[in-house]
Amino acid sequence: MARSCTLGVTVMDPQAVIEVFRRNLTEHYFDLNGRVSRQEFWYFVLATFVIYIAAAIIDSIISTGLLSAVVGLALLLPMTGLGARRLQDTGRSGSLIWVWTIIVGIGRVFGLLIALTGTVGALGALYFLFAVGWLLILIGLASLAISIVLIYFWVQPGNVGPNAYGPDPKAGEAPAKA
Repeated sequence: MARSCTLGVTVMDPQAVIEVFRRNLTEHYFDLNGRVSRQEFWYFVLATFVIYIAAAIIDSIISTGLLSAVVGLALLLPMTGLGARRLQDTGRSGSLIWVWTIIVGIGRVFGLLIALTGTVGALGALYFLFAVGWLLILIGLASLAISIVLIYFWVQPGNVGPNAYGPDPKAGEAPAKA
């Protein structure tokens, strides 16, 4: 997935990022079984980030939040599946991802509802924010805290060899050149 350049530095292959993204959307949309390597996980996160930023730019041009909200919801389940498989690669239970999924999902549903209702919805959201804004702030802080913990787990190296969740995802790969 990565290639070496003449200075011994490994560089990312953009085609590999696209292939990882495509494969995970078409073959593993919401697959919670097995393991996934760090490289595959972070390639998917990178592709998701780029797509989400593109959707946000398009939304800012056409003055809606609809595209970003739909993209965010559409990519929530693949990210959940990949996040669970990444946790399982480190020997942790993939069920830890559900707390993050529920909290982030609530935020994305609110974003979609606000985008669907337009200006009137924005005024309603402002009223809602003043009525129960403390709850939204708590949800945002919980999402941040859970995300930090998950990122810490996701950057950890996976278990070498098979573990309770399946075979080592790097078992078939050639060793990376330094």
